[in-house]
Amino acid sequence: MKLIIQIPCYNEAETLEVALNDLPKHIDGIDEIEYLIINDGSTDNTVEVAKNWGVHYVVNFRNNKGLARGFMAGIDACLRNGADIIVNTDADNQYCGEDIEKLVRPILNGEAGMVIGERPIDETEHFSPLKKKLQHLGSWVVRKASRTKVPDAPSGFRAYSRSTAMRLNVINEYTYTLETIVQAGRNKMAVKSVPIRTNPELRKSRLFKSMFGYVKKSILTISRAFMMYRPLFFFSIIALIFSLGGIGIGGRYIYFLAIGQGSGHVQSLILASMLIIIGVQAGVIGLLADVISANRKLLEDIQFSVRRMEYGEGHEAQKKEGIDEE
Repeated sequence: MKLIIQIPCYNEAETLEVALNDLPKHIDGIDEIEYLIINDGSTDNTVEVAKNWGVHYVVNFRNNKGLARGFMAGIDACLRNGADIIVNTDADNQYCGEDIEKLVRPILNGEAGMVIGERPIDETEHFSPLKKKLQHLGSWVVRKASRTKVPDAPSGFRAYSRSTAMRLNVINEYTYTLETIVQAGRNKMAVKSVPIRTNPELRKSRLFKSMFGYVKKSILTISRAFMMYRPLFFFSIIALIFSLGGIGIGGRYIYFLAIGQGSGHVQSLILASMLIIIGVQAGVIGLLADVISANRKLLEDIQFSVRRMEYGEGHEAQKKEGIDEE
């Protein structure tokens, strides 16, 4: 059983060695542990620090591609190098390295294919009160969209089984954390959360420049993922809102028409017609999107089969029962 721990890096020379030193060297049930960094266009000596420390693999981007692209590049490299379990952690040593054992244990026990570390958000001192509330709100929205019970959706401290990693797809260029949960939940993958510890802050987060920017991008990411995996429901809600608005305004016009004052409310009739037309169009778009979604599922199954042939099944080939073969 081979574990590869991957770390996305962007100018992390000052903190990377601290994070690497905190990683486990042995875990019961794991035969081999290797380490990989994704150099996302760093301009400092991040790569030199990693190589001097003894990192096994380095994925290099000449320019900064963003967290989502870097994450998927790391997953690809881990699979190509025979990882049976992949753990993703941060280069700023935000997460406690000893807790990686907690992440991989449910996978080793066959309980889950994706395991997410639940941070003690309310006890984290460097999180502002506003950030804590937004973290809880965002996680609640993701739970509703994904039909999972993940309490800390933005957490990047995660473990994936080999077959689950081969099923991952990240479309947005912002972050992988939210989209992969919605994808896993909607595809009925086995997802589990475990409580983990965090370390004192070594540097400020670079994922977003302001709280407003973080909220805006998170909403767009969740909405896009929800639209991809439940398009008919998504567009049906839009169609229902516009249609009910049109019917209500149309009913108001009929009332005035019945009492002989219809000529003064023709604009209401026009608005009602426009809203109903928009509602019908949204419903038609939902039906078309649902058909496209069905085709996307077929393509994902084909992609999984191709990846399995390309990467090999690894240790999971020795098991007759997969832990997440939904």
